[in-house]
Order: sequence, then structure tokens, then C-alpha cells
Amino acid sequence: MSHDILPPEAVPEAVGIDPVGEDDFDFKAYGWEDWPTLVVFWVLAAVVFLQFFSRYVLGSSVGWTEEIARYLLIVVGFLGSAMAARKNSHIAVEFFYRYMPGGVGRAMSMMVDIGRTVFYAAGVWISYGLAAKTNAMMVSIDVPKDVIYYIVMVGFLLMLVRSVQVTIRHWREGESELTTAKDR
Repeated sequence: MSHDILPPEAVPEAVGIDPVGEDDFDFKAYGWEDWPTLVVFWVLAAVVFLQFFSRYVLGSSVGWTEEIARYLLIVVGFLGSAMAARKNSHIAVEFFYRYMPGGVGRAMSMMVDIGRTVFYAAGVWISYGLAAKTNAMMVSIDVPKDVIYYIVMVGFLLMLVRSVQVTIRHWREGESELTTAKDR
């Protein structure tokens, strides 16, 4: 028998987990765009559960759930990407920044900021053009498909705004998360 076994009440502290109720929920960590994304996520979860329940429990699938789940997943992805843009947590390759001299790393980081912002602006423009040209209706329900493209455009617009904010912050501070990767 081992003497290393912790009592159950000591396990959360031992592994760095705060027991429920000790930390207050921090609303400042969330932007206003996170809340509609959370609502859409739970609607998506309900639709997928309805699809599963109707198909495997009732034996007869509800026809519109597959298409609506697909569109809701798109909406969650694009609206949720605004959160990643705000936190500057989109995927990035940090390897080269670790071995570059400070000035070169900062210059490349600024180029990444500008390129990211231009990409989001292009995404807004392209998704608006696509939405404006779309006349098709969704297959299973009587809703125009351009609604989805306009929501994608809003997602790109939110990412663009958050990207501009991150870029301004990086310019003011003189460094970004990429250039401080050496210190980690």
C-alpha cells in the first residue's frame, strides 16, 4: 500500500485545480461577441442532440437538423474566431522568432499584424460580395442562404476590428506575443 495517496478533498489543490466557488467568474475576460457565440453553440448542441435522439432513439430522423447543424457550426466558427483574434491566439509559427535578433523579430511581427488585418479585410469584402450574389434558399427550411454568408461577413468584420485593436496594442508596446516567445 502506497503512502502517497492523497485524500479526495486534497486532490484539486494538488493538481492546481481550484475547487468550485473559490474563484469569482471574471466577466472581463470575455468580449461582447462571445455571448452570442455561446448562445449559438448551445443551439447547435440542442440541434445535434435532437438529430441523434430522433435518428437513434425514435428511428426516424428529423430532416432539417443536419443542414441547420452544418450552418450553425459555420456561425460558431466565424463568430468564435473574433474571440481568437481579440486574444491574439490564432495559430502562429513561433519557432523562427525564438532565434531572430530583437529588431528583426519585431519587424516581422508587425508584418504579421498588417498581413492578418489585410486578410480579414479581404474576407469581409469577399463574403459581402458572395452574400450579395446569392439568391438560393436553404434546402430544408425556407430561409435564404445569404443569411449565412452575411453572418460570415460579420465574423470577418469582428475579426478585422479585433485585429486592428491588437495591432495598435503591439505598436504601442513595441512587441507582440511572438517576440516575447523567447522569454517563455
